[in-house]
Amino acid sequence: MFLRILLPFALLALQGCAFAPGSHINTGGWNADYESPPEEDFTSLVNVSRIGPDTLRHAIVAEVPAPRAELIREDSDYEYRIGIGDVLQVTVWDHPELTIPAGSNRSSQESGNVVNENGTIYYPYIGYVDVAGLTTLEIREEIANRLSTYIESPQVDVSVAGFRSQRVYVSGAVEKPGVYPLTNVPTRIVDAISQAGGLDMSEGADWRNVTLTRDGMDYRLSLKAVYEQGNKLHNVLLQSGDVINVPLGDDQKVFVLGEVGTTKTLPMGRNGLTLAEAISNVGGLDQRQSDATGVFVVRRSANASPESEYLIDMYQLNLKDATALVLADSFNLQNRDMVYVTAAPLARWNRVVSLLVPSFSALFLGDRALNLGN
Repeated sequence: MFLRILLPFALLALQGCAFAPGSHINTGGWNADYESPPEEDFTSLVNVSRIGPDTLRHAIVAEVPAPRAELIREDSDYEYRIGIGDVLQVTVWDHPELTIPAGSNRSSQESGNVVNENGTIYYPYIGYVDVAGLTTLEIREEIANRLSTYIESPQVDVSVAGFRSQRVYVSGAVEKPGVYPLTNVPTRIVDAISQAGGLDMSEGADWRNVTLTRDGMDYRLSLKAVYEQGNKLHNVLLQSGDVINVPLGDDQKVFVLGEVGTTKTLPMGRNGLTLAEAISNVGGLDQRQSDATGVFVVRRSANASPESEYLIDMYQLNLKDATALVLADSFNLQNRDMVYVTAAPLARWNRVVSLLVPSFSALFLGDRALNLGN
Protein backbone atom coordinates (compact mmCIF):
# COMPACT_ATOMS: atom_id res chain seq x y z
CA MET A 1 0.00 0.00 0.00
CA PHE A 2 2.79 2.43 0.98
CA LEU A 3 4.69 1.73 -2.26
CA ARG A 4 1.59 2.25 -4.34
CA ILE A 5 1.11 5.72 -2.79
CA LEU A 6 4.79 6.65 -2.93
CA LEU A 7 5.34 5.67 -6.58
CA PRO A 8 2.95 8.23 -8.15
CA PHE A 9 4.42 11.02 -5.98
CA ALA A 10 7.92 10.03 -7.10
CA LEU A 11 6.82 10.21 -10.72
CA LEU A 12 5.24 13.61 -10.13
CA ALA A 13 8.45 14.86 -8.53
CA LEU A 14 10.52 13.68 -11.50
CA GLN A 15 8.15 15.16 -14.06
CA GLY A 16 6.90 18.17 -12.10
CA CYS A 17 7.29 20.54 -15.01
CA ALA A 18 5.01 18.46 -17.16
CA PHE A 19 2.18 18.34 -14.62
CA ALA A 20 2.52 21.80 -12.98
CA PRO A 21 -0.21 24.26 -13.92
CA GLY A 22 0.56 27.40 -15.93
CA SER A 23 3.09 28.15 -18.68
CA HIS A 24 6.75 27.23 -18.45
CA ILE A 25 10.00 27.70 -20.38
CA ASN A 26 12.38 24.76 -20.35
CA THR A 27 15.91 26.19 -20.36
CA GLY A 28 17.72 22.89 -20.08
CA GLY A 29 18.06 22.24 -23.80
CA TRP A 30 19.35 25.61 -25.06
CA ASN A 31 20.91 27.17 -21.94
CA ALA A 32 22.30 24.58 -19.62
CA ASP A 33 24.12 27.29 -17.61
CA TYR A 34 20.91 29.09 -16.68
CA GLU A 35 20.21 29.28 -12.98
CA SER A 36 17.09 30.69 -11.35
CA PRO A 37 17.94 33.99 -9.64
CA PRO A 38 17.68 33.98 -5.86
CA GLU A 39 14.58 35.56 -4.39
CA GLU A 40 15.11 39.17 -3.43
CA ASP A 41 14.31 40.41 0.04
CA PHE A 42 12.51 43.77 -0.07
CA THR A 43 12.08 44.02 3.69
CA SER A 44 14.87 46.55 4.13
CA LEU A 45 13.31 48.85 1.50
CA VAL A 46 9.89 49.07 3.15
CA ASN A 47 8.90 51.61 5.77
CA VAL A 48 5.87 50.22 7.64
CA SER A 49 3.50 52.42 9.64
CA ARG A 50 0.31 51.53 11.44
CA ILE A 51 -2.79 53.61 10.83
CA GLY A 52 -3.92 54.42 14.33
CA PRO A 53 -4.14 57.20 16.90
CA ASP A 54 -0.36 57.43 17.31
CA THR A 55 0.43 57.72 13.61
CA LEU A 56 -2.73 59.47 12.45
CA ARG A 57 -1.11 62.82 11.82
CA HIS A 58 1.58 61.19 9.67
CA ALA A 59 -0.53 58.67 7.76
CA ILE A 60 -3.64 60.75 7.15
CA VAL A 61 -3.48 63.76 4.89
CA ALA A 62 -5.89 66.07 6.69
CA GLU A 63 -4.98 69.20 4.73
CA VAL A 64 -3.44 69.93 1.37
CA PRO A 65 0.24 70.81 1.90
CA ALA A 66 1.21 74.40 1.16
CA PRO A 67 2.99 75.12 -2.14
CA ARG A 68 6.74 75.54 -2.24
CA ALA A 69 8.01 78.80 -0.76
CA GLU A 70 9.37 80.06 -4.10
CA LEU A 71 5.82 80.09 -5.54
CA ILE A 72 4.33 82.36 -2.88
CA ARG A 73 4.35 85.98 -4.09
CA GLU A 74 2.19 89.04 -3.47
CA ASP A 75 0.56 91.13 -6.19
CA SER A 76 2.74 94.04 -5.09
CA ASP A 77 5.79 92.03 -6.19
CA TYR A 78 4.53 91.91 -9.78
CA GLU A 79 5.87 94.22 -12.47
CA TYR A 80 5.22 93.85 -16.17
CA ARG A 81 8.46 94.31 -18.07
CA ILE A 82 8.39 95.05 -21.76
CA GLY A 83 9.48 92.31 -24.14
CA ILE A 84 10.00 91.73 -27.85
CA GLY A 85 6.74 92.00 -29.80
CA ASP A 86 4.93 94.26 -27.34
CA VAL A 87 3.30 97.39 -28.76
CA LEU A 88 3.91 100.67 -26.90
CA GLN A 89 1.78 103.78 -27.13
CA VAL A 90 3.91 106.88 -26.46
CA THR A 91 2.03 110.13 -25.88
CA VAL A 92 3.75 113.53 -25.79
CA TRP A 93 1.26 116.13 -24.61
CA ASP A 94 0.85 119.24 -26.77
CA HIS A 95 2.74 117.51 -29.58
CA PRO A 96 0.18 115.49 -31.59
CA GLU A 97 2.59 115.11 -34.49
CA LEU A 98 4.70 112.87 -32.24
CA THR A 99 1.82 111.02 -30.65
CA ILE A 100 -0.07 109.88 -33.78
CA PRO A 101 2.18 110.53 -36.77
CA ALA A 102 0.06 108.43 -39.13
CA GLY A 103 -3.33 110.02 -38.39
CA SER A 104 -6.13 109.56 -35.87
CA ASN A 105 -8.13 106.85 -37.67
CA ARG A 106 -5.84 104.01 -36.61
CA SER A 107 -6.06 101.93 -33.42
CA SER A 108 -3.46 102.13 -30.66
CA GLN A 109 -1.94 98.82 -31.72
CA GLU A 110 -1.75 99.92 -35.36
CA SER A 111 -0.23 103.31 -34.59
CA GLY A 112 1.93 102.16 -31.67
CA ASN A 113 5.61 101.31 -31.56
CA VAL A 114 6.38 97.60 -31.86
CA VAL A 115 9.38 96.40 -29.88
CA ASN A 116 11.84 95.04 -32.42
CA GLU A 117 13.69 91.74 -32.21
CA ASN A 118 16.71 93.62 -30.80
CA GLY A 119 14.58 95.02 -27.97
CA THR A 120 14.31 98.62 -29.25
CA ILE A 121 11.72 101.04 -30.60
CA TYR A 122 12.31 103.99 -32.91
CA TYR A 123 10.99 107.40 -31.88
CA PRO A 124 11.26 110.73 -33.70
CA TYR A 125 14.11 113.07 -32.72
CA ILE A 126 15.75 110.62 -30.32
CA GLY A 127 16.16 107.55 -32.56
CA TYR A 128 16.31 104.00 -31.16
CA VAL A 129 15.49 103.42 -27.49
CA ASP A 130 16.31 100.18 -25.66
CA VAL A 131 13.09 99.17 -23.92
CA ALA A 132 13.22 95.36 -23.47
CA GLY A 133 13.27 94.42 -19.82
CA LEU A 134 12.11 97.87 -18.64
CA THR A 135 8.84 98.97 -17.05
CA THR A 136 6.64 101.62 -18.65
CA LEU A 137 7.72 104.08 -15.95
CA GLU A 138 11.39 103.54 -16.74
CA ILE A 139 10.73 103.95 -20.48
CA ARG A 140 8.77 107.15 -19.88
CA GLU A 141 11.65 108.66 -17.92
CA GLU A 142 14.16 107.64 -20.61
CA ILE A 143 12.15 109.13 -23.48
CA ALA A 144 11.36 112.33 -21.56
CA ASN A 145 15.00 112.80 -20.67
CA ARG A 146 16.14 112.41 -24.30
CA LEU A 147 13.32 114.58 -25.72
CA SER A 148 14.22 117.42 -23.35
CA THR A 149 17.07 118.29 -25.74
CA TYR A 150 14.49 119.21 -28.41
CA ILE A 151 11.33 120.03 -26.41
CA GLU A 152 11.15 122.12 -23.29
CA SER A 153 9.82 120.10 -20.30
CA PRO A 154 8.18 117.33 -22.36
CA GLN A 155 5.15 115.64 -20.74
CA VAL A 156 5.40 111.98 -21.76
CA ASP A 157 3.12 109.04 -21.07
CA VAL A 158 3.90 105.44 -22.03
CA SER A 159 1.38 102.58 -22.01
CA VAL A 160 1.22 99.09 -23.48
CA ALA A 161 -1.21 98.93 -26.41
CA GLY A 162 -0.56 95.26 -27.18
CA PHE A 163 0.64 92.55 -24.80
CA ARG A 164 2.42 90.03 -26.99
CA SER A 165 5.72 89.05 -25.41
CA GLN A 166 4.62 87.19 -22.28
CA ARG A 167 2.19 84.30 -22.16
CA VAL A 168 1.09 81.27 -20.20
CA TYR A 169 -0.15 77.91 -21.48
CA VAL A 170 -3.29 76.18 -20.18
CA SER A 171 -3.86 72.55 -21.16
CA GLY A 172 -5.80 69.49 -20.09
CA ALA A 173 -9.40 69.28 -18.89
CA VAL A 174 -10.46 72.89 -19.46
CA GLU A 175 -13.07 74.25 -21.84
CA LYS A 176 -10.66 76.20 -24.07
CA PRO A 177 -7.03 75.02 -23.81
CA GLY A 178 -4.60 77.46 -25.37
CA VAL A 179 -2.08 80.25 -24.99
CA TYR A 180 -3.07 83.31 -22.99
CA PRO A 181 -1.18 86.61 -22.66
CA LEU A 182 0.02 88.13 -19.42
CA THR A 183 -0.74 91.81 -18.96
CA ASN A 184 0.19 94.55 -16.53
CA VAL A 185 -2.57 93.22 -14.23
CA PRO A 186 -1.27 90.37 -11.98
CA THR A 187 -2.61 87.04 -13.21
CA ARG A 188 -3.10 84.10 -10.87
CA ILE A 189 -3.85 80.48 -11.66
CA VAL A 190 -7.61 80.90 -11.09
CA ASP A 191 -7.60 83.84 -13.53
CA ALA A 192 -5.86 81.74 -16.20
CA ILE A 193 -8.31 78.85 -15.72
CA SER A 194 -11.20 81.32 -16.04
CA GLN A 195 -9.77 82.71 -19.28
CA ALA A 196 -9.65 79.12 -20.54
CA GLY A 197 -13.39 78.75 -19.93
CA GLY A 198 -13.11 77.03 -16.56
CA LEU A 199 -12.75 73.35 -15.72
CA ASP A 200 -14.28 70.82 -18.10
CA MET A 201 -16.35 68.75 -15.69
CA SER A 202 -17.68 66.58 -18.50
CA GLU A 203 -14.13 65.26 -18.91
CA GLY A 204 -13.77 64.62 -15.18
CA ALA A 205 -11.22 67.34 -14.45
CA ASP A 206 -9.08 66.50 -11.43
CA TRP A 207 -8.99 69.85 -9.66
CA ARG A 208 -6.97 68.43 -6.74
CA ASN A 209 -3.81 67.75 -8.74
CA VAL A 210 -3.27 70.69 -11.08
CA THR A 211 0.33 70.78 -12.31
CA LEU A 212 2.24 74.04 -12.70
CA THR A 213 5.44 73.66 -14.72
CA ARG A 214 7.93 76.49 -14.28
CA ASP A 215 11.58 76.53 -15.36
CA GLY A 216 11.57 72.76 -15.80
CA MET A 217 10.12 72.09 -12.33
CA ASP A 218 6.67 70.60 -11.67
CA TYR A 219 4.56 71.83 -8.76
CA ARG A 220 1.29 70.28 -7.54
CA LEU A 221 -1.50 72.72 -6.76
CA SER A 222 -5.08 72.18 -5.64
CA LEU A 223 -7.91 74.24 -7.09
CA LYS A 224 -10.22 72.38 -4.74
CA ALA A 225 -8.34 73.93 -1.83
CA VAL A 226 -8.82 77.37 -3.42
CA TYR A 227 -12.53 77.07 -4.23
CA GLU A 228 -13.76 75.02 -1.27
CA GLN A 229 -11.38 76.03 1.52
CA GLY A 230 -10.38 79.52 0.39
CA ASN A 231 -6.72 78.55 0.48
CA LYS A 232 -5.09 81.52 -1.26
CA LEU A 233 -1.63 79.97 -1.19
CA HIS A 234 -2.57 77.59 -4.02
CA ASN A 235 -3.78 80.49 -6.18
CA VAL A 236 -0.24 81.11 -7.40
CA LEU A 237 0.85 84.29 -9.15
CA LEU A 238 1.88 83.37 -12.70
CA GLN A 239 4.90 84.42 -14.72
CA SER A 240 5.75 84.19 -18.40
CA GLY A 241 6.33 80.66 -19.67
CA ASP A 242 4.26 78.90 -17.01
CA VAL A 243 2.38 75.79 -18.13
CA ILE A 244 -0.81 74.85 -16.28
CA ASN A 245 -2.17 71.36 -16.83
CA VAL A 246 -5.45 70.08 -15.39
CA PRO A 247 -5.33 66.26 -15.55
CA LEU A 248 -8.28 63.94 -16.07
CA GLY A 249 -9.57 62.25 -12.95
CA ASP A 250 -9.71 58.94 -14.82
CA ASP A 251 -5.94 59.07 -15.23
CA GLN A 252 -5.55 58.81 -11.45
CA LYS A 253 -6.07 55.22 -10.31
CA VAL A 254 -5.75 52.95 -7.27
CA PHE A 255 -5.63 49.16 -7.27
CA VAL A 256 -7.57 47.03 -4.77
CA LEU A 257 -6.28 43.47 -4.49
CA GLY A 258 -6.48 40.46 -2.19
CA GLU A 259 -9.42 39.14 -0.19
CA VAL A 260 -12.11 41.60 -1.20
CA GLY A 261 -15.47 41.23 -2.92
CA THR A 262 -14.03 41.98 -6.38
CA THR A 263 -10.47 43.01 -7.20
CA LYS A 264 -10.63 46.22 -9.22
CA THR A 265 -8.79 49.22 -10.57
CA LEU A 266 -10.67 52.28 -9.32
CA PRO A 267 -10.51 55.75 -10.88
CA MET A 268 -10.00 58.41 -8.23
CA GLY A 269 -12.27 60.98 -9.89
CA ARG A 270 -12.20 64.72 -9.26
CA ASN A 271 -12.56 64.40 -5.47
CA GLY A 272 -10.19 61.50 -4.85
CA LEU A 273 -10.75 58.34 -2.81
CA THR A 274 -10.40 57.43 0.83
CA LEU A 275 -9.42 53.94 1.98
CA ALA A 276 -12.98 53.30 3.19
CA GLU A 277 -14.46 54.33 -0.16
CA ALA A 278 -12.06 52.08 -2.07
CA ILE A 279 -12.93 49.04 0.06
CA SER A 280 -16.65 49.80 -0.20
CA ASN A 281 -16.49 50.17 -3.99
CA VAL A 282 -15.15 46.63 -4.41
CA GLY A 283 -17.79 45.03 -2.20
CA GLY A 284 -15.97 45.19 1.12
CA LEU A 285 -13.78 42.54 2.71
CA ASP A 286 -14.42 38.88 1.95
CA GLN A 287 -15.77 37.86 5.36
CA ARG A 288 -14.89 34.17 4.83
CA GLN A 289 -11.37 34.57 3.44
CA SER A 290 -9.90 37.89 4.64
CA ASP A 291 -7.80 38.72 7.66
CA ALA A 292 -9.26 42.05 8.83
CA THR A 293 -6.09 42.83 10.74
CA GLY A 294 -4.09 42.86 7.49
CA VAL A 295 -5.43 45.74 5.41
CA PHE A 296 -2.44 47.39 3.75
CA VAL A 297 -1.88 50.47 1.60
CA VAL A 298 1.34 50.21 -0.41
CA ARG A 299 2.82 53.18 -2.26
CA ARG A 300 6.13 54.27 -3.69
CA SER A 301 7.92 56.56 -1.28
CA ALA A 302 7.71 60.25 -2.17
CA ASN A 303 11.47 60.50 -1.52
CA ALA A 304 12.38 57.35 -3.46
CA SER A 305 15.78 57.55 -5.13
CA PRO A 306 18.75 55.21 -5.65
CA GLU A 307 20.26 56.65 -2.48
CA SER A 308 17.09 56.40 -0.34
CA GLU A 309 16.93 54.01 2.57
CA TYR A 310 13.25 53.28 1.94
CA LEU A 311 11.66 52.96 -1.50
CA ILE A 312 8.21 51.78 -0.40
CA ASP A 313 5.84 53.18 2.22
CA MET A 314 3.35 50.70 3.68
CA TYR A 315 0.43 51.55 5.97
CA GLN A 316 -1.42 48.85 7.92
CA LEU A 317 -4.95 49.15 9.29
CA ASN A 318 -6.69 46.74 11.70
CA LEU A 319 -10.34 46.66 10.66
CA LYS A 320 -11.38 44.14 13.31
CA ASP A 321 -12.13 47.15 15.47
CA ALA A 322 -15.17 48.96 14.05
CA THR A 323 -13.81 52.33 15.13
CA ALA A 324 -11.02 51.85 12.60
CA LEU A 325 -13.56 52.60 9.88
CA VAL A 326 -13.31 56.26 10.91
CA LEU A 327 -9.58 56.13 10.31
CA ALA A 328 -10.13 54.39 6.96
CA ASP A 329 -12.51 57.16 5.87
CA SER A 330 -9.91 59.80 6.79
CA PHE A 331 -7.01 58.12 5.02
CA ASN A 332 -6.73 59.71 1.57
CA LEU A 333 -5.33 57.45 -1.13
CA GLN A 334 -2.83 58.73 -3.67
CA ASN A 335 -2.43 57.99 -7.35
CA ARG A 336 -1.18 54.43 -8.05
CA ASP A 337 -1.68 53.29 -4.45
CA MET A 338 -2.26 49.55 -3.98
CA VAL A 339 -4.74 48.41 -1.34
CA TYR A 340 -4.13 44.80 -0.37
CA VAL A 341 -6.18 42.66 2.03
CA THR A 342 -4.41 39.53 3.24
CA ALA A 343 -5.99 36.10 3.58
CA ALA A 344 -6.80 34.59 6.96
CA PRO A 345 -4.50 31.71 8.08
CA LEU A 346 -7.36 29.23 7.86
CA ALA A 347 -8.16 30.36 4.32
CA ARG A 348 -4.56 29.81 3.26
CA TRP A 349 -4.59 26.31 4.78
CA ASN A 350 -7.87 25.51 3.02
CA ARG A 351 -6.30 26.45 -0.30
CA VAL A 352 -3.39 24.09 0.29
CA VAL A 353 -5.81 21.31 1.15
CA SER A 354 -7.90 22.05 -1.95
CA LEU A 355 -4.80 21.49 -4.10
CA LEU A 356 -3.92 18.21 -2.40
CA VAL A 357 -7.42 16.68 -2.26
CA PRO A 358 -7.64 15.84 -6.01
CA SER A 359 -4.28 14.05 -5.88
CA PHE A 360 -5.21 12.05 -2.81
CA SER A 361 -8.59 11.22 -4.34
CA ALA A 362 -6.93 9.92 -7.50
CA LEU A 363 -4.51 7.83 -5.46
CA PHE A 364 -7.32 6.44 -3.33
CA LEU A 365 -9.43 5.50 -6.34
CA GLY A 366 -6.44 3.98 -8.10
CA ASP A 367 -5.52 1.89 -5.08
CA ARG A 368 -9.12 0.76 -4.71
CA ALA A 369 -9.24 -0.30 -8.34
CA LEU A 370 -6.08 -2.37 -7.86
CA ASN A 371 -7.55 -4.08 -4.83
CA LEU A 372 -10.71 -4.92 -6.73
CA GLY A 373 -8.65 -6.31 -9.59
CA ASN A 374 -6.74 -8.57 -7.23
